[in-house]
Amino acid sequence: MQQPLAESGYAFVHAPAMREALESVGSLSDWPAFAASWDDLEVDQYLAERDRYRRRRFAVFAIGSDGAIERQPHQPHYQHQDYNRLFGGVERWFAPIEPRVGESQSMLTILRFCDRLFRELAPSVTTWHVEAHQFRIEARSDAPGHPTPEGVHRDGVDFVLVLLANRDNIVSGTTTVYDLAGTALGSFTLTDPLDAALVDDNRVAHGVTPVAPLDSVWPGHRDVLVVTFRKT
Repeated sequence: MQQPLAESGYAFVHAPAMREALESVGSLSDWPAFAASWDDLEVDQYLAERDRYRRRRFAVFAIGSDGAIERQPHQPHYQHQDYNRLFGGVERWFAPIEPRVGESQSMLTILRFCDRLFRELAPSVTTWHVEAHQFRIEARSDAPGHPTPEGVHRDGVDFVLVLLANRDNIVSGTTTVYDLAGTALGSFTLTDPLDAALVDDNRVAHGVTPVAPLDSVWPGHRDVLVVTFRKT
């Protein structure tokens, strides 16, 4: 994972390899309960009412050079307009990630893994500002869900992990990674729980195609955990 991320600015990791990497730093014993917590997300009120296909929760952590993980007081999510043409410059308040989820073995293992990997690429960092986002993108027959309504973008951080928690009755949701000149570098689709994308946000941009129901009679959804690391 470190090599393709260092060489290309991104890496797509299949679930078996991702599970092995995560379990090298901690436990995923509570993964079923962790993944089930996506059933308890709240509607993103910042989207237009007709487009409220996104549910989410949010938390902020700090990770020091000693690896200690400390959850921070709840705060807004903010992106500069250079990185988010839809909501940049706006302090957005989202429902907090539940304590039982933020303190779960799975969440802590994911954060430890990211800290270890990203420090190998940025060894001079002392403290990370970490933001964790639980996203559910809902897909209905009359309204596809847009995982990245802002289009191809960067997040304005240093590194990003996108980890699939669940995918039910949907098609598409293909991620494409671009260099800063806009040339496509590669595409992939997160299809199995624990499939992951790792991104060096300083070097590449990314976007995800809309998701639609596989069976139009039933709604579908795409559940991901997005974790961003920014040096402070």
